[in-house]
Amino acid sequence: MKSMTGYAFKEISKNGITVSAEIKSYNSRYLELSIHLPSWLSSVEMKIREFITRHYKRGKVELNIRVRTLSGINVKVNEYAAIAYLEEIKRLAKMLCIKEEPGLGILLNLEGVLETENEKDEEKYWVIIEHLLAEVIGDADESRKREGEHTKKDILSQLDVLDNSLKIVSNYIPELESGIKENLLSRFTELLGDKIDESRILSETAVLLMKYGISEEISRLSSHLSEFRLELERNTTSGKKLDFFSQEINREVNTIGAKTPIIEVSRAVVEMKNALENIREQLRNVE
Repeated sequence: MKSMTGYAFKEISKNGITVSAEIKSYNSRYLELSIHLPSWLSSVEMKIREFITRHYKRGKVELNIRVRTLSGINVKVNEYAAIAYLEEIKRLAKMLCIKEEPGLGILLNLEGVLETENEKDEEKYWVIIEHLLAEVIGDADESRKREGEHTKKDILSQLDVLDNSLKIVSNYIPELESGIKENLLSRFTELLGDKIDESRILSETAVLLMKYGISEEISRLSSHLSEFRLELERNTTSGKKLDFFSQEINREVNTIGAKTPIIEVSRAVVEMKNALENIREQLRNVE
């Protein structure tokens, strides 16, 4: 099991090039990618997206890639821009009656005077980025797995609460069915006195047990809990399926609560609802 929450940072320096990658991930219902990299490397963004989607199934993923180079940078002066700036500055100085001449430092700081060009060999950079991505995603995966193990332990403890509460509810099935039969017999006696048709009572009891009994709900709930545990153990990307099982469990718990007037069962139902809410809260951060 993996959490959707993870973080990692890696940096590689090679042949005068330093590339760093920082990846953050958060919980989200679907996979959302946000990639930030130098504009001149935009041609490799699709490769990065494909690489990430092989490792992330859902969640909001933010990737920041920075590149620093000690070589491969060409610097040149735009003489036309410098001359244009100088002429306009002199014209302004003359108009304002200022005799001061602009220095070289001022001109070099003006936009467009100094131009830099990176050596845009995308494939050369992609080789480095791909290797870096493998490492940083691997580190992030380890943090997600550690967080996932904590989440799994908590979910298992809440499943134990559900199992124990289900046993309590199951123990009250005979009392519930007996109460249904006694209520029905009391009504027949009140209406018919001694002229009671036993077969009619049995037939009506069967109908009421189908309507108000909880044996089927308990059976389905037990099955859902077993499937939930199996999925938890065997599937490393089980968030969506576990969420489906939790919805089914919630449906059965609500039905049991609505059908049962016994106080002890109602208390057990409240415990199950609390445990299930804790599970669903944890599942919001499971991939």
